[in-house]
Amino acid sequence: MVRSTRTSRAWTAAVLSALVLVLLLIFILSNGQRVKVSFLGAEGNMPLAVAMLFAAAAGALLVAIPAAGRLFQLRRTARRHRRADARPAGGSGRSNGAAS
Repeated sequence: MVRSTRTSRAWTAAVLSALVLVLLLIFILSNGQRVKVSFLGAEGNMPLAVAMLFAAAAGALLVAIPAAGRLFQLRRTARRHRRADARPAGGSGRSNGAAS
């Protein structure tokens, strides 16, 4: 069995990215008819493929923003757990009832 290396993974990612770009180019070229677009009071004409790509990008952002918030939340929780595990056993580091 051949082991995967960073270089082989990079080449695989580059080839897959190139294939996606070729498919995207075909999509744009085959959907070139112009359409009227209205959004929040702004109006204009643009190719159909461009309008659809903008809509897809907006949808991706609607997914990415809450996902980023959740990742931040999970990282903060993991950091708290690591700090709690690093504390010495037997308490929170405070003195045992003695006033300072």
